[in-house]
Amino acid sequence: MENIQQKGNYTMALVTLTTLFFMWGFITCLNDLVSPYMKEMFQLSHFQANLVQFAFFAAYFVISLIYFLISSLKGDPIQKIGYKNTIVAGLLISAVACFLFFFEAKSAHPQFHLFLMALFLLGTGFTFLQIAANPLVSILGTPETSSSRLNLSQAFNSLGTTLAPVIGGYFIFKFFVDKNASDAAANAHALQVPYLFLASVLLVLAGVIFFSDVPSHVGQQSESTVRGMGALRHPYLIFGMLGIFCYVGAEVAIGNNLISYMKEFHNLDKTLATSYLSFYWGGSMIGRFMGSISMSKMPKAKKYLLMALAGIATVSLIFYITNQTDAHIQFTQVFYFLLFLGLNYLVFIVAKSVPSRTLGLFAVVNICLILGMLNSNGSVSLWMILAVGLFNSIMFSNVFTLAIDGLDEYTAQGSSLLVMMILGGALVPLLHGFIADKLGSKVAFVVPMVCYAYLLWYGFFGSHIGKKKTVEVKKVEHPESMVLDDASQTEQE
Repeated sequence: MENIQQKGNYTMALVTLTTLFFMWGFITCLNDLVSPYMKEMFQLSHFQANLVQFAFFAAYFVISLIYFLISSLKGDPIQKIGYKNTIVAGLLISAVACFLFFFEAKSAHPQFHLFLMALFLLGTGFTFLQIAANPLVSILGTPETSSSRLNLSQAFNSLGTTLAPVIGGYFIFKFFVDKNASDAAANAHALQVPYLFLASVLLVLAGVIFFSDVPSHVGQQSESTVRGMGALRHPYLIFGMLGIFCYVGAEVAIGNNLISYMKEFHNLDKTLATSYLSFYWGGSMIGRFMGSISMSKMPKAKKYLLMALAGIATVSLIFYITNQTDAHIQFTQVFYFLLFLGLNYLVFIVAKSVPSRTLGLFAVVNICLILGMLNSNGSVSLWMILAVGLFNSIMFSNVFTLAIDGLDEYTAQGSSLLVMMILGGALVPLLHGFIADKLGSKVAFVVPMVCYAYLLWYGFFGSHIGKKKTVEVKKVEHPESMVLDDASQTEQE
């Protein structure tokens, strides 16, 4: 696939795709509520409760592996069926999964393993969305601003994850729950209407995208050039695969266990805990909006002003959202979060819009935050772990764009390999849960801290390995499609 970054007006296509990012963020984050809900419903251990995330994220690995093998042997499937059709197929599969979830919740004797099967199918649909939508957003425009575009779309994904704990928590834990329920069947009732509604929304969204101007193909297609495993010739892609594994694993492990942590160490009930959880996921939204602005090509003064305004506006939105339920959080209680927001802003400025440097610095801060949480108590400890979300923000999009930079005709294949490593969201939470059962739920946060240590290395070192050679080859073969590397971005600063 040559010259895949094309100049053109893709505004409406990007708006449509951003809506898609919002929906899959909302549904994915519901797993953080379903996990503790089923823990009580089926009397599960920490390890068993984390099987909810395992079933969902294991699908990413299985389906992406199948996709990669087909791509290697038969040619890239996306080049044959197109980006749009791949996204529509993913939405339809996800809708079917939500319907299955609804019917199992409605049954007289709901079974935990059948819920897990529905979650695996839901993850299957989302795998198609990830493989197609992430690279599509990245290539719909100039390569210099690919990280900015993907951060913006991921910001709306985070808006979905911010709203899900509050809205989903209210309906699942309060509005639809039967407080007098004595068995699993009665408890499962609270899951029926939310998943029936989500299934309907996904069907509508599939229809909207099918009839929208989202392109099926971008750039010139050349199926004969994308057979084989050419993407694996790039070391920075291979290291980026492990980076995606560590990032998703750490993010999901923390989000999936925060409610249990807040209940055990801060004596918060589930409804109030879900409101605090919105600050964790909302932190990603704040950082992604700020990151999108930081990595754009606008004057410094305007950029830094807009970043500050975006940070203030989004934290105000989160505060407003969390106070629309019975679980009120006072403004004075979020003082520490505002301090960490200021730190987030300063680190963006220090990183000077270089994606790899921003990734490395954010990983450093997250390691410090988790260490601080492990060695403190009270509100300080709580807000430290919640603030990790602020610095998670740009990690996925930065690792993704750093890893597919320079892959050209192997971009979709590389994307499937990266999406495959979302498997981290299945395995890391299981390890987290195992350690929580053995050593305590607070000590288990060492697991995501190790993941951030790897991301520190990838940001500062791993993302550059093999890339200089790739850039030199591109200069000779395709000078017109030359992508700015980190060094040239630094010179611009």
